[in-house]
Amino acid sequence: MTKALYRKYRPKTLKEVVGQPQVTNVLAKSLEQGRISHAYLFVGPRGTGKTSVARILAHEINGFKYEIEDDYVDIIEIDGASNRGIDNIRELREKALIAPTSGKYKVYIIDEVHMLTKEAFNALLKILEEPPKHVVFIMATTDAYKVPVTITSRAQVYTFELSDQKTMFDYLKSVADKEKIKIDDDALEIIVKRGGGSFRDSLSLLDQISTLSDEKITKELVISAMGLPEDEKIKALLNKYLSQDVVKITTLLKELLASGVKPETLAEELISNILEDPKAEYLDLLSRLPDVKSPFPEAKLLVALTANARVAENAFFKKHQRFVRSESYIPDGAEKAVRRTDFPGRPVYDDEDEQVASKKGVSDRTRASVDNTNFNWEEFLSRVKEANDAIYMQLLKTEYKYNNNTLTIIAKKRIVKTILERDNNKKILIDNGNGIKIEILMNEQDAPKDETLAKISDIMGGEVKNDGGENPF
Repeated sequence: MTKALYRKYRPKTLKEVVGQPQVTNVLAKSLEQGRISHAYLFVGPRGTGKTSVARILAHEINGFKYEIEDDYVDIIEIDGASNRGIDNIRELREKALIAPTSGKYKVYIIDEVHMLTKEAFNALLKILEEPPKHVVFIMATTDAYKVPVTITSRAQVYTFELSDQKTMFDYLKSVADKEKIKIDDDALEIIVKRGGGSFRDSLSLLDQISTLSDEKITKELVISAMGLPEDEKIKALLNKYLSQDVVKITTLLKELLASGVKPETLAEELISNILEDPKAEYLDLLSRLPDVKSPFPEAKLLVALTANARVAENAFFKKHQRFVRSESYIPDGAEKAVRRTDFPGRPVYDDEDEQVASKKGVSDRTRASVDNTNFNWEEFLSRVKEANDAIYMQLLKTEYKYNNNTLTIIAKKRIVKTILERDNNKKILIDNGNGIKIEILMNEQDAPKDETLAKISDIMGGEVKNDGGENPF
């Protein structure tokens, strides 16, 4: 069986590790000087080499020859996700007291250490406080903030970083040459970009792409196979966002979705392009794109791209007015009193419109109803922020629904719901709600369904669900 590239090119010595000199150089010098710590903590994104370096270090400090498939009894690998309980760590402590069999040290590699329970961390702390001289712990995590400071303070911490694009391109180019994979530089650059600086992900992508053709692999072939949008259309979409041309935005989105591009992938590409050429005008869009996910990702993407448009003046709005969110709804009889509508936002009147409204018999009471119906979430957030910044920060972790003068705040975590429901905090929300009713729910299942997003999603081509898998395609 042919080995996967990320396994075949896994480094076996510190010199073979690519892109982490801030780690490998220090470790190499420590080994030369014979300075071995009883605990190491490797921190960084997935696919940056934490586990590989942990294995290399475990072999180096014992003087063992490292082969990928070897099995030394004095090197014990533990998956923190599946061995996270206190009983697992107690067993580890008992076995750690036993002297190594063939090496100088008994080395425990604990991957995803942040997955341990609080009780398990406390048990691990006891042996880290008074470690046997023959035991070394090498811990690795993608989420350093979840590791208690009592643990990190007793370990040497090394930070692994995502690779820059040039380093990754040169590395993948050398692998492609060794494997006799014929691939254009433009195609390789796409793999580098999609790999996101992770060596493992980038090598996995190269491995999959290498099977596409026996001939030279082109940029067009990679784009087609990975279901990626063309750069030109991404740039066109961003340009139309700047001009808030909703008709053109909608047309481009339909074309891209019809070609098989997932809305989540499209959002990722938009984020990537914005980060390459950041502009202040893109900040609002950048804040909304991470929310493009199921349910109704197409609708969320459309709303993200058109949220600042004056859609009342736009042909798309007139054609699909019945599908606009409730906060942009205009009661019958008041249409001509509204000159334009910020989306999402309140109707904006001027003197000419007031005269029209008067002629049509639109009373002050009707206009008040319009303003009341047009609840604006951004304005609400702004008022809360002025009143209490901490409550504002909690609201950023929520979603909302607005209907019939009731604002339903949907907390994604129980702690957020608990904080917002405290009497003083709830009063702040009510005081800044300008007379609307406010209720706080725990999750999406408890909240009223957003039929508007469902309808917009149907317009854009139906809901596309993310399979949640790790396949980078």
